[in-house]
Amino acid sequence: MIELANKIQSGDRRAISKALTLIESSKSDHRQYALKLLEMLQDDHLAVRLGVSGVPGVGKSTFIESLGLQLISEGKSVAVLSVDPSSAITGGSILGDKTRMEMLSRSTSAYIRPSPAGGNLGGVARRTRESIAILEAAEFDVIIVETVGVGQSETVVAGMTDLFLLLLLPGGGDELQGIKRGIMELADIIVVNKADGERIPDANRAVSEYRLALSLMQRRIQEWETPVLTCSARDGTGIQEVSSVIETYIDLVSTSGYLQSLRASQRVLWFSQELDSALAQLLRENPELVKEREDLEKHVHDKNISPVSASAQLITSFLNQRK
Repeated sequence: MIELANKIQSGDRRAISKALTLIESSKSDHRQYALKLLEMLQDDHLAVRLGVSGVPGVGKSTFIESLGLQLISEGKSVAVLSVDPSSAITGGSILGDKTRMEMLSRSTSAYIRPSPAGGNLGGVARRTRESIAILEAAEFDVIIVETVGVGQSETVVAGMTDLFLLLLLPGGGDELQGIKRGIMELADIIVVNKADGERIPDANRAVSEYRLALSLMQRRIQEWETPVLTCSARDGTGIQEVSSVIETYIDLVSTSGYLQSLRASQRVLWFSQELDSALAQLLRENPELVKEREDLEKHVHDKNISPVSASAQLITSFLNQRK
């Protein structure tokens, strides 16, 4: 584990991949090793954590590749955690983002890791926070977290990143009606992608509509008015401006102390969610409780007991075992 930690800190790509596989494993012995590794890799290196979400078909992968190449041209190293949706039937995932970012994946200054959502809500994988910690230990300058897609629970990514970028399509109108208010309020930067050719007028109209909508919403940071930009990730236009705005935002939150406060809140949230997960795991691994749970599920199915009462009964059995 010491050797693995040292290799990660030196930027060894194979070691990083091995560590992320260990982090994502559901095996209990692997989990113990993963926890030890995370303890060993705690340091003060702060990468820029950028969350990117957007409606289906908005071109997130193309945008991230274009932005990643721009950041690399500015002398930064970039890591991408792309989360693919998992099948509700088989649990499988295509994990195709690496092939969609062909140019970025060939760069020695970039690292791309696709992961399955695995039924986890919020558009991110269950161990995304820990994966971020591994990549920070490897001293990447920018870590981009690409979510599955926009939705009501997609705001989870905002709770683990420094900057939340919402990617939208030209032609606001009907699309604006379908976007949840919560995700609009959490966006630190809004970018209208595919602003090229005949879609440029639509993109400009969308910018006006989104700016109007934002003026009616409460700001996430009082000192920061969420900018609405346009770009064409396919053509590369507007990407440099997006990179510049990201740098301006990071400078603001770093000097104001907001970034340090945000990171502290994220650590507390991580602890709370990890605790909930660990308690749920205890219930799943206890043989007696597993049997009782199966019995209660049958009674709930047959309407012999309410779901609330069944849950309370199982918790009581768990607590009695601990006495």
